[in-house]
Amino acid sequence: METYTLGYKFRIYPNRTQENLINRTLGCARFVFNHFLAVRRDEWKANHNSLTYVKTSKLLTDLKKREETAWLSEADSMALQESLRNLDRAFQNFFAKRARYPRFKSKHSHNQSYRTRNQTNGIRIIDKRIKLPKIGLVRIKQSRDFDGRILSATVSRAASGKYYVSLCVEAEKGSLFCPNDGKQIGIDVGLKVFYSDSNGDTVENPHPLKKLQRKLRREQRRLSRKMPKSVNRERARVRVARVHERIANIRRDFLHKISTRLARENQTVAVEHLNIKGMLRNHKLAKSISDVSWSEFFRQLTYKTKLHGGELLKVDTFYPSSQTCSACGYHTPLTKDLSIREWDCPACGTHHDRDVNAAKNILRKALEDKSKVA
Repeated sequence: METYTLGYKFRIYPNRTQENLINRTLGCARFVFNHFLAVRRDEWKANHNSLTYVKTSKLLTDLKKREETAWLSEADSMALQESLRNLDRAFQNFFAKRARYPRFKSKHSHNQSYRTRNQTNGIRIIDKRIKLPKIGLVRIKQSRDFDGRILSATVSRAASGKYYVSLCVEAEKGSLFCPNDGKQIGIDVGLKVFYSDSNGDTVENPHPLKKLQRKLRREQRRLSRKMPKSVNRERARVRVARVHERIANIRRDFLHKISTRLARENQTVAVEHLNIKGMLRNHKLAKSISDVSWSEFFRQLTYKTKLHGGELLKVDTFYPSSQTCSACGYHTPLTKDLSIREWDCPACGTHHDRDVNAAKNILRKALEDKSKVA
């Protein structure tokens, strides 16, 4: 039976003792990462010898036996091993030119996390609590149920001071597979409305950053007036972090709901392949483009359409979807002007809404390209 891996993130409510244990484990995992990053760097400089995960794992065992670092034994051993795996993966990404050279982790970072593996059923949910290695039973707000085997858990502390656990769950794909309704739809994303589709419907953009911009600005001004390293400054920093967290939560909730609905209703979803990284270089539109989060929307559509038995088709960036009449195919460059929201086709006289017409063309073009490949 084919398996599928999914992630589930829940908020946890540790007590004071458990908070201290989590924070101590975060510090130990960070120390191990930084220590062996320095060891691997120095070994390469001195002997041009690249240490592997296996070698650093043996060195970690010796490190725990030293008197000055014996406190590492108090932390979850799996969390320390996973920290070494993260370091090894960072070097592999660097050698493959997918990332920069690994950097040291700062203890002053307000977003910290560690990962631990599930061995001998050490991670499991019991009633309204989750059992974590070395931490014990922690209260959890389980917003949804799931079936499958827990592979690992990532415990994180957000900048707002809240604690979360992300569970990596392996489940049978048959139990997750939900057949879609077999429809086809083309989507043209935008800034004023989130998207217009080939059925003539539009979805409004929640604009979370724009709506909470005033509150965010006010909290940031208050933060700037606080004395460095004071208690009041820390409280003001948390208030700013909570506004940012609320913005991210509103955006994430909206994207998940929209992408799930599209994947469940349609066999084929056609979108335009956008160079979003290049578009962000336009400083007049960068904030608005970041606020709508097209990249995350397309990422979610990719795996959700596949999970529901559908497909996501992408049309070339330079295809003139807004300049082509979806009724007769007549091409007019006059509609390049973004201020023109509606226009009549000079050839057949059909009246078009700019975005809906583009969505219809995107769907038609995507199906044509698919038939040529087939």
